[in-house]
Amino acid sequence: MSRYLSLVPLFLLLALAAYFAIGLSTDSRTVKSVLIDKPLPAFDLPKFGADGETFGSESLKGRVSLLNVFASWCITCRVEHPVLVKLTQEKRVAIYGLAWKDKPEELKAWLEELGNPYLAIADDAKGRTAIDLGVTGAPETYVIDKKGRIRFKQVGAIDDYVWRETIEPLVAHLEAEP
Repeated sequence: MSRYLSLVPLFLLLALAAYFAIGLSTDSRTVKSVLIDKPLPAFDLPKFGADGETFGSESLKGRVSLLNVFASWCITCRVEHPVLVKLTQEKRVAIYGLAWKDKPEELKAWLEELGNPYLAIADDAKGRTAIDLGVTGAPETYVIDKKGRIRFKQVGAIDDYVWRETIEPLVAHLEAEP
């Protein structure tokens, strides 16, 4: 009996090692969303920079696009921004923005400094649409298909590698669909 008890610490150590190995091998940027393959939650928000106009989920139907949740106060968004600007300049994909709990004057200054890659920006000042999308932090980007369904959720910044290896092939596939 005491012989088996001496093996208990070894089994606990092995179980702990397996637990950490699984945790460390999981990519936190590939968080599964319950909204994948479901319609983009309906929203109709003020359009940033266009007094009296609105921008909503219906505007994203008809073409493959990205919906990028960002904010001027988000440091990682600043890191991601040059990639989005480059994608827009190269006309790689339609990019729309969802300004999450941002102040209009700070957002305006941020876009003037860094450039504006967005075809339109929805002003989610209260954060309700971000909650409906299941946003956990900025930046997050959703790939939307022609029918207005969410097909992929990128948690964290889009860099050249993420674009080339993950998002660009998906966009090309979705654009080829009828």
